[in-house]
Amino acid sequence: MTRILGIETSCDESATAFVENGRRVLCNLIATQFDVHAKYGGVVPELASRAHVEKLDLLVREALQQAALSPGEIDAIAVTRGPGLIGSLLIGVTAAKTLAWAWNKPLIGVNHIHAHATSAAIDIEHDPWPAIALVVSGGHTSLYHVVSPLDVRLLGGTIDDAAGEAFDKVSTILNLGFPGGPVVDRRAKTGNPKAVNLPRTRLNRAELDFSFSGIKTAVLYHVHGAGKTSGGLERLTDSMIDDICASFSAAVVDVLVEKTMLAVEQTRAKCVVVGGGVAANSLLRERLTQACQTHRPAAISLHLTPMKYCTDNAAMIAALGYHAYQAGRRDTIGLTAVANVSKL
Repeated sequence: MTRILGIETSCDESATAFVENGRRVLCNLIATQFDVHAKYGGVVPELASRAHVEKLDLLVREALQQAALSPGEIDAIAVTRGPGLIGSLLIGVTAAKTLAWAWNKPLIGVNHIHAHATSAAIDIEHDPWPAIALVVSGGHTSLYHVVSPLDVRLLGGTIDDAAGEAFDKVSTILNLGFPGGPVVDRRAKTGNPKAVNLPRTRLNRAELDFSFSGIKTAVLYHVHGAGKTSGGLERLTDSMIDDICASFSAAVVDVLVEKTMLAVEQTRAKCVVVGGGVAANSLLRERLTQACQTHRPAAISLHLTPMKYCTDNAAMIAALGYHAYQAGRRDTIGLTAVANVSKL
């Protein structure tokens, strides 16, 4: 048995987990910061870092208790190295390095996005690889060809805003609160997805990159008026807001599904996996299921990450850390946090 402690602090969730043999989750703890950031309409980096400092030690202690483990029974410590908010990352990396030194355990830095891309394999008995992985969250929207957990090849990503960021912005425009993804998804279920004509930015149709800045602006002008950034919200009824949420969700999901299936065609993959916070979106899950089932000449296997592992969590960090550990990879106490994905 190989047991890995995972630590995740890339943004505004403080998380710890123990995972056995890369699959069996012994415990998975997450302390959210919604109340800290809600009144600002988004994550405030300085406040996020402070909250990590306050919560992380308690989460490690609680994880040990829930998993019924002692430090001597742990094989390694895996921690999110990046990408993310640099202040938040530094808290997690510093904690992991301290524990690795104090407990005399190997240290493994993990790519946060690669962990999302491979998180669909948690809790299942067989590997879905090779597969196309759609990682869609508040900070990232990317497509990968996952040959194996340690062979993750980028196919395309967002050139501006991530899909999750667009959901949060639309929620702010409509004064629906933060985080925006769950509330927009909920309101969309009772709206008309064809009520508002919103753009689908596809760039070059053969490319696998994304762009969501245009649709944010389109919703802004639809609500406030062309060229305006305020006013107009008072004229919207609840039904009209539901229609905007439904139309926006449909436009974003159309592009996500189209690009994912294009990646399937280009790589001839037989499987699709989906991870990240927006992977919890009900319309995305429904449309991807339909697209994979009706794919011709043969249906494509689809593995949707369980809802509890869609948002940022430490189980995915520990699971990917296990594969790195088995491959003999070790990091030194000089491990650094890296905010920018291009530098990982």
